[in-house]
Amino acid sequence: MDSLLRDTYAEINLDNIAYNMRKIKEVAGEGVAVAAVVKADGYGHGAVNIAETIMENGGDYLAVATLSEALELRRHYMSYDILIMGYTPDEYLKHVVENNITQTIFSIRQARLLNELGEAYSVIPKVHIKYDTGFNRLGYKDSPESTDEIYKIFSLSNIEVEGIFSHLALAGQEEDDIQYNKFVDAVNRIEEKGISFKYKHICDSISAIDYPQYRLNMIRPGAIIYGLKSYHDDLVVFKQAMTFKTKIYHIKTLEKGEGVSYDYLWKADKKCIVGTLPFGYADGYPRNLRDKGYVTIHGKKAPIIGVICMDQCMVDLTDIPEARVGDEVVIYGDGTGNTADIHEISQLAGTNKNEIVCRITRRTPRVYIKNGKIYKIINYLL
Repeated sequence: MDSLLRDTYAEINLDNIAYNMRKIKEVAGEGVAVAAVVKADGYGHGAVNIAETIMENGGDYLAVATLSEALELRRHYMSYDILIMGYTPDEYLKHVVENNITQTIFSIRQARLLNELGEAYSVIPKVHIKYDTGFNRLGYKDSPESTDEIYKIFSLSNIEVEGIFSHLALAGQEEDDIQYNKFVDAVNRIEEKGISFKYKHICDSISAIDYPQYRLNMIRPGAIIYGLKSYHDDLVVFKQAMTFKTKIYHIKTLEKGEGVSYDYLWKADKKCIVGTLPFGYADGYPRNLRDKGYVTIHGKKAPIIGVICMDQCMVDLTDIPEARVGDEVVIYGDGTGNTADIHEISQLAGTNKNEIVCRITRRTPRVYIKNGKIYKIINYLL
């Protein structure tokens, strides 16, 4: 582990990601493709380093948000299908075509641009149409005029309209049903004209599990690949892939009345033992977990005390007298052994699980576990 150069790191269990992908394929059933969402550097897990595991265990597509994310994957994997789900400005579309990336579009203008670029590069670019059914973010507004324009895109000779998709707001089943029905009705109106889409998709992780009737012939799982649960079906269980770890760097004894960290917002109410840990909000740990969060040392909870610093934080070790400098600390675990899992951390921080894992910065090395052993160590800064 010499290449780490620090004792704070995120451990990524590729065996758990493989298990989760196989479970997703099992749940999705026959005839349903899986576009695995690996945007935001694979939700902080490292898109490049998890992509192979994902594709070997049932992934049909890798889905990202931006062109730069797609190009990073393409540099490492020449044959994988990659979908950009977000908008790419006109001036960058040539990179999409040059690198055989599938682009989301929602205007005939961009369709024509891609058609022209395809002719120039002697290739046929693939696109997925984004159709807005009420999320009101990106996509064609639901209307007859929109479906008429989408139909016209099929007349372009040098472009492949491979798919069409929408995104649920997940505001409740009644609203979700309305969105789903709008989408299906729009697709039917287009396909009644004698054309068809290879892929039709509206389900993310939550809806793919909770609404099997919405799966169509492709789903876009994201959070569940990483073992993060937001769906409601308790019969489907995934395994958390990330554990966040560090070690104790310093231990000191404080007398009653002494303060800790900025502004002395925490003061000892009795003689106590305080440990300093080498992680902080620059590693992505939520700063608002002051006096709420905890870490786990020797299977015991150690409360975080005082203002969380950019690079360090302090914990109360008074009830863990056996703690020593160099001992392992679990910042995020899987909920067993008195550890805080990512769900609990997100609740304490007042946010969602996806944000917690996406926040872990690139200065924090990743240690990949495969077949129960250390497989690879990635230090982004070296």
